[in-house]
Amino acid sequence: MSDRTPPNRDTPGREAEEVARIGVLGRGTVGAAFAELIERDGEAIAAAAGRGVEIAGVLSRSSGDLDEIVERSEILVELIGGTDPARDYVLRALRAGRHVVTANKQLIAQHGEELFEAAREAGVQLRFEAAIAGAVPVVRVIAESLAATEISRVFGIVNGTTNFILSEMAGTGASYAGALARAQELGYAEADPTDDVGGADAAAKMAILARLAFHSPVELADVRYEGITEVQPHDLAYAKELGLSLKLLGVAELVDGGLSVRVFPAFLHRGHPLAPVEGPFNAVMVEAPAITEITMSGPGAGGPETATAVLGDVVSILAGDAPVHRIRRRLEVITDVSSAFYLHLEVADRPGVLARIADVLGRNEISVQSVVQRGLGDDARLVMVIHECPESRFGAALAEIAELDFLRGSPRAIRVIEEEFV
Repeated sequence: MSDRTPPNRDTPGREAEEVARIGVLGRGTVGAAFAELIERDGEAIAAAAGRGVEIAGVLSRSSGDLDEIVERSEILVELIGGTDPARDYVLRALRAGRHVVTANKQLIAQHGEELFEAAREAGVQLRFEAAIAGAVPVVRVIAESLAATEISRVFGIVNGTTNFILSEMAGTGASYAGALARAQELGYAEADPTDDVGGADAAAKMAILARLAFHSPVELADVRYEGITEVQPHDLAYAKELGLSLKLLGVAELVDGGLSVRVFPAFLHRGHPLAPVEGPFNAVMVEAPAITEITMSGPGAGGPETATAVLGDVVSILAGDAPVHRIRRRLEVITDVSSAFYLHLEVADRPGVLARIADVLGRNEISVQSVVQRGLGDDARLVMVIHECPESRFGAALAEIAELDFLRGSPRAIRVIEEEFV
């Protein structure tokens, strides 16, 4: 991003600064929705941006020429996804002196530093609001409204697909597979949902948010992430008994002078602001000493929602807004943090079982908040809530428990966020 006014280029075909020409890379769902917004809301866009807009050309797999579209355009909107050839296309546009707006989270998460530098050198803008939470203006709030605020933590629900699946499982008792099929039927999940349900999509978004919030380089490889594929209906049933709800969370926070960035399923108490966020919605919380906390929520997926965020970036560029995304410091990445845990064990109900588990936990200096047992004989289940402890210590205890001879399946652990904000 540039800290100076972009040069006034006499782009071929532009009519005396009255109309801004937009090149669009990608003709999918979002591209179609973006074109519809341009046509439908032309007067409102001109009023907000000070100039009208029109599409100068569209590049798809079967039509269009990148160089011609770049030459005719003032702003390039990249909607093709992935990193190849998107990285090359965006770099070529930036180096040609064109502003770029993208909805491509993997592109920014994996190649952000290179792209930001290219934008600075060319004196143009690179904007990516739609890459994070759809129509929720998280990037703009962190990068602009809170630019001078010392943020301590950014966390939230940044993947609408997984939030819908978990909401469906909790509300209907459906299995993971059943809830996923329903999400695909409604268009909330892709045919191949691996990045969403495995946590990679949320991890890319958190890498971007962490960089913006803490002004420190964050690579996608710095983000530890887990998905929701192992969640079972009885996990959610027990959670309901305990007054908890399950969400896939992304968390970026300062820890002991370093930076921890993670994605994981977690149980939240009813009083937590993210607990009532259901369905395909996103919600992000920002915490700082100066503001305590603010929460932003809204639809996080879908063609019209993403296109709206893209259009917002286009209008910001044309209105002359120019935020700066510069690295101010380099924080150490912290991988071992503390958390409370829900622990689910399927065991044979025989004398001494609980004592042996308690012995493993005690030797690892882990204390238990509560224990619930269901079933008898070979169908017994133990559900424990573990007090907050270092994750490395809990992991060592879990590895020991997994080797006990009375276990009937692999232990399953889910973090518990103990904050209630009441």
